[in-house]
Amino acid sequence: MNDPHTKALSEVLERYWGYDDFRPLQREAMTAVIDGRDSVVVLPTGGGKSLCFQAPAVAMGGMALVVSPLIALMKDQVDTLRNCGVPAAYLNSTLSAEERREVLDGVKDGSLKLLYVAPERLLLDGTLTLLANANVSLAAIDEAHCISSWGHDFRPEYRGLARLKEVLPDIGIHAYTATATEAVREDIAKQLGLRNPEFLVGSFDRPNLTYRVLPAAGKLGRIAEVAKRHAGESGIVYCISRKEVEKTAAALVGLGVKAAPYHAGLADDKRRRTQEDFLNDRVEVIVATVAFGMGIDKPDVRFVVHAGMPKSLEAYQQEAGRAGRDGLPAECLLLFSRGDAMTWKRIIESPNDESSPESIAAALRALDGVSGYAGGVTCRHAALVEHFGQALGSDDCGACDVCLSELDLVDEPLVLAQKIISCVARLEQRFGADYTCKVLAGSSEERIIASGHDRLSTYGLLKDCRTSDIRGWVEQLVAQGFLVKAGEYGVLHLTPKGLALLKGEGNPRLLKTAPKSGKSSAGGGSRRDAESWEGVDRTLFETLRGLRSQIAGELSVPAYVVFGDASLRDMARRRPSTLEAFGHTHGVGQKKLREYGEAFLNAITGYCSENGVAMDLDAEPAGAPTRRAPARAAVPNGSSLAAFPLFREGASIDEAAKQLGRARSTTVGYLSDFLKEDVVTDPTPWVERPLALRIEGAIEEVGLGGLKPIHEQLGGEVDYDSIRIVATCVANRERV
Repeated sequence: MNDPHTKALSEVLERYWGYDDFRPLQREAMTAVIDGRDSVVVLPTGGGKSLCFQAPAVAMGGMALVVSPLIALMKDQVDTLRNCGVPAAYLNSTLSAEERREVLDGVKDGSLKLLYVAPERLLLDGTLTLLANANVSLAAIDEAHCISSWGHDFRPEYRGLARLKEVLPDIGIHAYTATATEAVREDIAKQLGLRNPEFLVGSFDRPNLTYRVLPAAGKLGRIAEVAKRHAGESGIVYCISRKEVEKTAAALVGLGVKAAPYHAGLADDKRRRTQEDFLNDRVEVIVATVAFGMGIDKPDVRFVVHAGMPKSLEAYQQEAGRAGRDGLPAECLLLFSRGDAMTWKRIIESPNDESSPESIAAALRALDGVSGYAGGVTCRHAALVEHFGQALGSDDCGACDVCLSELDLVDEPLVLAQKIISCVARLEQRFGADYTCKVLAGSSEERIIASGHDRLSTYGLLKDCRTSDIRGWVEQLVAQGFLVKAGEYGVLHLTPKGLALLKGEGNPRLLKTAPKSGKSSAGGGSRRDAESWEGVDRTLFETLRGLRSQIAGELSVPAYVVFGDASLRDMARRRPSTLEAFGHTHGVGQKKLREYGEAFLNAITGYCSENGVAMDLDAEPAGAPTRRAPARAAVPNGSSLAAFPLFREGASIDEAAKQLGRARSTTVGYLSDFLKEDVVTDPTPWVERPLALRIEGAIEEVGLGGLKPIHEQLGGEVDYDSIRIVATCVANRERV
């Protein structure tokens, strides 16, 4: 902390974002920005890349230029920055003439700290002239892998960004991405013309993600199972084709899931509404082609399912990485099918003016990499980081199907593999995987009998095994190079490696589904998931989620812009009793403390008081008895006192909220303070008499031990605000 840069950055992080420490490599990346050195920064999704340029931009003089590829991403990040108290804006086609003029004025008068621009708009002569005459402190290029033709998402418009060095020669230029091999990193630096850039490459591992690979058979059922397990939470399902997107979304809707399709075939306004509904939690699950996601900064996606095979491990790392950006546990499921591999192969090899033989060969190699990952038997986390040239450093990640023992190695893999390969040979290498599996399983299907294949020595060799397991072994043997699928219909052929295996030469590794008992946690969460909930009062967490949604709705912003799930869990774990203590919870900066502190504190203290739950847990020394929650603070705060005259005059909650300029939820807290301070016994100015009498009847039945029993006694039909008002008045009658 003696370094002045580190001290300044730490103060900025705490003041604006409510963070008290740096994530790995953030300090080094931020220092490079403040020092004006060019850099290429590779951090995993959720690793805090945006803060690497946002925090220095606030700490430095002038305005930071941020190149961002999608309009939705710009808006999302600007909304989040403004909510933290950072002056930020974007220039894009969605702005009206007046709004654009306001942004340009902000650039000229120096009132903005960050300006987001798409590469196409940036390269217009007018924009470049504007920036050349502005006090630009740094240039940050997000999704920088798009500049490299070696990358998995090359965008030609990014190549023009090399002009930044010409127009702004005296500032540092910084490239940020989540997925870039060494070759891509070097190409990014070359294409941008960076001067002696600092390369900062973090771990590609996402330890909070649980990876699983399952056969694509029964795809809809598997997707529905994941969605059900994460009911009420956000998720993304990726499909290859638009038709599959529509089919899957409709199936989920039919099961009662709030799902919606997203693909390029939909009208622009429909896609925009769907994306906004997802960001604002009106839609829980997006079913999409890979066109969806790059512009999404939603941190609380709890699962990503690939119902279609990704075209590369780089693509998979980025797409799956959209889960758990808040650092909390999330689930990633890949439903693997060689049929998808054939689909991608046809797409890659189809005539295309922009495709060179080299790029086609590279794309096919990338496809083989996904097949190898899906058919592998090593830790999924290790396999992914090794693809990017890193080592995991652990033999047990504790967060994948292999390490969670959801899958086991078969006892005699060589013998089993020989049976399968022998069957392919006996069928004269003329049939696909499905037919071969049926012969091995001893199917009595008419065409098998008619072809005489029930008389083969390999017929029924695996009749005691499930067909889905046999199919999985075939795919694993293909992935490991013992078999290959050829032609349009994926006919199985033996490779030289497979022929050698028939002679006992080779070491295949085959997986089987583990019994759902013991330490197997198939379909569940990892141990990190359990750890992330340790000490969290889940009922309070849900209460705070409801308050967050209400406030976000009033402000017309996504819920996570108010507070992320990580912040809500920390609140429900610490349960602060004062604004000062609330300000020390994760993700609570000064602006958010001013804007939302009272509302959330009222909710926390009210809940803890009504349910007898301990508070300020982080303030207690080890071994000390837990402190019980006070009924309320002895003296109402100043904002509450300002509301008292309005309530004495009979103002409704909505009228008081409007006059005070506060959210309704905050005003309810003021009313609660007023009722207790003035010992009010009649709730009817705020709750209609019939409803008040009904609530009082429920209180007579269950008492005043807490609001939840009253709510349940009323069949869950009455809102908690009304119950709290009536309960407070009933309690006051005992004080009179």
